[in-house]
Amino acid sequence: MCDVCHYTPCHPRCPYAPEPPKVYTCNACGEDIRDGDEYYKTPCPQYFCADCICEDVAEVEEDDGC
Repeated sequence: MCDVCHYTPCHPRCPYAPEPPKVYTCNACGEDIRDGDEYYKTPCPQYFCADCICEDVAEVEEDDGC
């Protein structure tokens, strides 16, 4: 039993809980996309983490002069 959350195995919000399982890898940055993370899937299929999508959208908006 965990000394912090008192669950076996640890509660998902416990600081000692293991990382959620990896489900995909971001095609832009190569970072793991884990269960519960926000991500985007293209029809190809390719997977992109939310951070990479936000950076790409910001670059496009800057190029358009918005």
